[in-house]
Amino acid sequence: MKAAILTLSDKGSRGERADASGPALEQWLAERDVTTTRTAVIPDEVDQITTTLREWADTDAFDIILTTGGTGVSPRDVTPEATMHVLDRVIPGFGEVMRQKSMEKTPHAMISRAVAGIRGKTLIINLPGSPKGAIENLEAVWPAVPHAVVKIQGDQSECAPPPSATQTR
Repeated sequence: MKAAILTLSDKGSRGERADASGPALEQWLAERDVTTTRTAVIPDEVDQITTTLREWADTDAFDIILTTGGTGVSPRDVTPEATMHVLDRVIPGFGEVMRQKSMEKTPHAMISRAVAGIRGKTLIINLPGSPKGAIENLEAVWPAVPHAVVKIQGDQSECAPPPSATQTR
């Protein structure tokens, strides 16, 4: 799989803070044989986020695009809104699972507004801005990601094996 990582951070985009989430995600993906071929750090601006997500997804160069940052409730947290502008289809289960798993660690998980969905043939997933939160959330949904990617890209095979002869009796 090929991935891109988009970090949303006003301070990071101005060079006032080093991005730790993007490199942490890139390393985590590499350990799973996923190649990250593009990364960027941009400010929390809806227009810049939507433009970047559209450009990256529309090239068909990436199987997955991960965003990190901007999923909370502060006035500058606009990643979910920007992502919703570009998605063709929403996949609510990803956000639901990420929040559910995060609730095991912190009650603040309930204010996460992360979304995920499909644009063209690319899966886009919003993740929190902290390295720990980004990895934990990605781990929560990862079991479904490879299957989702092949289905998004047009795989027509059955999702479940056909019942065996003993199951049909």
